[in-house]
Amino acid sequence: MKKVNNILWIISLILLIVMLVILGFGYYKNATMEIKNPIATIEVENFGTIKVELYPELAPNTVANFITLANRSFYDGLTFHRIVKDFMIQGGDKEGTGQGSATLQDLKDDGENKEYSIKGEFVSNGVDNKLKFEEGVIGMARNDYTQYSPNLEEESYNSGSSQFFIVTKETKTLNGKYTSFGRVIEGLDVVHKIEEVEVKEPDNAQESGNTEKSTPVNPPKITSIRVDIKDGDYKLPETLTPFDYQSWMYKQYGIDPSSLTTQ
Repeated sequence: MKKVNNILWIISLILLIVMLVILGFGYYKNATMEIKNPIATIEVENFGTIKVELYPELAPNTVANFITLANRSFYDGLTFHRIVKDFMIQGGDKEGTGQGSATLQDLKDDGENKEYSIKGEFVSNGVDNKLKFEEGVIGMARNDYTQYSPNLEEESYNSGSSQFFIVTKETKTLNGKYTSFGRVIEGLDVVHKIEEVEVKEPDNAQESGNTEKSTPVNPPKITSIRVDIKDGDYKLPETLTPFDYQSWMYKQYGIDPSSLTTQ
């Protein structure tokens, strides 16, 4: 009986050692594993550095668009123009008003000086991207024309261009309706510092009807965004002709489009 107990004890000890080796190897592998996805480094003046891992397997065209703009210095000097505490920080508008977009010229040297949009890569738009908007997830901003007509859903879904946002708190209402394409892996504290800046109503609040207190008094400046593409090969994004909602609004309702805000 004693011999049997000794054998069982030895077997148990061997199993324990094997388990410890497996766990130790797994920890070592995770600790030393190099991230193969592209990494965006966002430098924000007086705030610090934010690093974002991008997920081309979930939103390939959105990632290609972001990489191209970033590495062509499009975002350098722009600001986080919209900040909502416990929701998100938004940047990437060269006008700084929420109404600006990139042009084909921003994507390539021989591009036309015309605005463009890209397809929204999310479930409601027929793309199997299920990355949820949790704290630190980066997403693509877009317009919501359905506030003017429920028939403009497709136009709304495919209206993103250069503006992006980083959520500061889990936001379930965005899931499946906006393109999520990466996650902050360093500098989440910087994101939260940015969301604490003082905000006010936009200067044209009375004329536009947009009284949301989300316009920074001193907009945080993006010094630069650069993306390390690792071993990836990222082509120019596929672009679309943006929906001309201004002409549509005028034809439908005779409304002066300059008085409207859509983002």
